[in-house]
Amino acid sequence: MALSYESTRGGQKGVTASQAILKGLAEDGGLFMPTEIPKLDKTLEQLAGMTYQETAYEVMKLFLTDYTEEELKSCIANAYDDKFDTEEIAPLAKADGAYFLELYHGSTIAFKDMALSILPHLMTTAAKKNHADKEIVILTATSGDTGKAAMAGFADVPGTRIIVFYPKGGVSKVQELQMRTQKGDNTSVVAIHGNFDDAQTGVKKLFGNKELEKEMAEAGFQFSSANSINIGRLVPQVVYYVYAYAKLLENEQIENGEEINVVVPTGNFGNILAAYFAKHMGVPIKTLICASNDNKVLYDFFTTGTYDRKREFILTNSPSMDILISSNLERLIYLSTGCDAAADAALMKDLSEKGSYTVTESMRQFMSDFRGGFATEAQNEATISKIFEDTGYLIDTHTGVAATVYNAYKAETGDQTKTVIASTASPYKFSHSVLEAIKGKSAVEGKDEFAVVDELSEVSGTPVPKAVEELRSAVIRHNTECDVDKMGETVKNILGIA
Repeated sequence: MALSYESTRGGQKGVTASQAILKGLAEDGGLFMPTEIPKLDKTLEQLAGMTYQETAYEVMKLFLTDYTEEELKSCIANAYDDKFDTEEIAPLAKADGAYFLELYHGSTIAFKDMALSILPHLMTTAAKKNHADKEIVILTATSGDTGKAAMAGFADVPGTRIIVFYPKGGVSKVQELQMRTQKGDNTSVVAIHGNFDDAQTGVKKLFGNKELEKEMAEAGFQFSSANSINIGRLVPQVVYYVYAYAKLLENEQIENGEEINVVVPTGNFGNILAAYFAKHMGVPIKTLICASNDNKVLYDFFTTGTYDRKREFILTNSPSMDILISSNLERLIYLSTGCDAAADAALMKDLSEKGSYTVTESMRQFMSDFRGGFATEAQNEATISKIFEDTGYLIDTHTGVAATVYNAYKAETGDQTKTVIASTASPYKFSHSVLEAIKGKSAVEGKDEFAVVDELSEVSGTPVPKAVEELRSAVIRHNTECDVDKMGETVKNILGIA
């Protein structure tokens, strides 16, 4: 039976997967959710012998039920090819008593490649299936990684344009260079004067602006999203958790049916929500450990039951997690209400208008397989340094947050369950912070980005990734900046709408 999608706020029901992907955000501002989380129809032992591409098909066919086998397999083949620098696509590395799931082997060296390599193919297929006659304008806010990965995916894809907003001064130097040098006649990048939450809220407002939607339609455009609010971003992320378990099984690291823990450095909550989906599909995951940095809004939520964004926004050395409004949490909230759209909508209204909401005790019980933790800058640096000194394994600052939180969890609980840590970015994406962690402040002082990159390569004995190497001679192509209240005007200017 075909799976359908509905808005978390009740405004839309009976939506097909391709329609949900094409639309991005529901018309009532809610997020699309499947009417149920489907169960895997292959055993974990069967999955253990499969390639990443084969696993992707087995997982995604259960969610994207209006795509034909041929369509879906074509999307997968086009996505997971030699853009990735390893045949495994998402290899596991054992270090420091955990399994690091390396999600950064794609063309932009961050985990967003895992979903954003396939989303353009899913979306253009969806446009054909639904006879869309308008040019799709992908509108995206980024805390650093989504923007580049989305642009790399959508660059020069016929029938699409992409506009990315990022917080000026709120991303790493490599992240900013990756975005500002992006090629493609259909790509645009805008630095906003504000933080990521300002960018994300601004983009959501543009999606909900009916007057702008009308102007866009008259000019032959329609909005969609490449953020993890789009179900087409979330579903491909479920794949690598299923794949990780299957690989541990194949490599005889675990017994069939043995539970594992999963630790995810978390900002917008999409990546850990994908692990939750994998658990409910039948992957034996015991605890989902949600790792935050100093912007510990999710840690506080799982500890107290109150989500409160009214706090100082802190810029950290793990900038992709510098987020106070975790959009994807709404999907978990919706599930925890028993899929009560009115209850979900009321809580989201409280968040928007009052800046906070508190969930009921039964909702907290529903979410009891999640555990929150956070790491300070100093703790993060110490973990990166210690793991490198002890094992020679180099991790980035986001993975450092996850490893710090995992070690604290293990010390507190004594839980010896085998654990997978989502390693979300290459250390070279945050080379200043990583080199400073392992060599001290003097190693980076007064040095430009590429001198630091070269020293990191020398110290660690690892090659500089192609994605960073290319930036040395890349030309800056994007210089647009705007205030938050001018985002709509900027979009219209880019699209040539008077």
